[in-house]
Amino acid sequence: MILAPQASRVLCSFAKKAGRGIHRFDMIRDGDRILIGVSGGKDSLALCAALVERKRWVPIEYSLWAAFIDWREYPAAPEALEALRAYLDGLGIPLRVLQAHIHPPGYRRSFSCYICSRNRKRILFNEAQRLGAAKVALGHHLDDIVETTLLNLFFRGEFSTMMPVQSFFGGKLSIIRPLCEVQERDVERLARHYPLPIIAGSCPRKDVNQRILMKEILRRLSRESRQVRENIYRSAWNVNTEYLPHASRGEAGPTGPREAGPTGPSTGLTPRVRG
Repeated sequence: MILAPQASRVLCSFAKKAGRGIHRFDMIRDGDRILIGVSGGKDSLALCAALVERKRWVPIEYSLWAAFIDWREYPAAPEALEALRAYLDGLGIPLRVLQAHIHPPGYRRSFSCYICSRNRKRILFNEAQRLGAAKVALGHHLDDIVETTLLNLFFRGEFSTMMPVQSFFGGKLSIIRPLCEVQERDVERLARHYPLPIIAGSCPRKDVNQRILMKEILRRLSRESRQVRENIYRSAWNVNTEYLPHASRGEAGPTGPREAGPTGPSTGLTPRVRG
């Protein structure tokens, strides 16, 4: 893919920012086989470009595949899929389009973002197993992680977050989030200069979910401090246990009903996922 000088510089800068999180959490090693979950949004498309760009200078080799889940209830337009395939072909990443129902087999309850997310992970895990890939890369960035932290605190009543690296099935498979230390504004800057074939979202709740509320809260807080997002992100590794109760010492806390949310009870084959 031939890029204008400005687009090339922006992509290089973006890939190096992604590399900080990749290096910090030792996400990618020599010989890794990695499946990228491509949603068609700017984040996962930017992730694809960053992982390919990094291969130009890192002293290791790794293989990349991409999977796009095309929900039968909300199918992507044929021309959008063609543009996506052309983009990934240009990057040298094989793409497989997986058609599936948005609800898992046998599911009878009402639609929720949580169930959709779990079903997506289940499908990606199966595809990774088919490819012999031990890692699934998702396009969640720092803002997503911070929003999940707040969602779990406000609506689940627990301190938990979306992990940069999360192992499943006894370590046989891992989810990695290479954009964990990249902010959404960095993704938006790349999208302004780099030709990302963004597929318009067809989610029925894209304009009414709780994550939108978290974005607004963070936007307001950022007027008071520009470091709000980074501070919330870093807090998971900066725990002051002297000012927290200790369950191991029998200090039981209050109990009560909690709303179903990002860390609700698991169903099916996939283990409980935080975020």
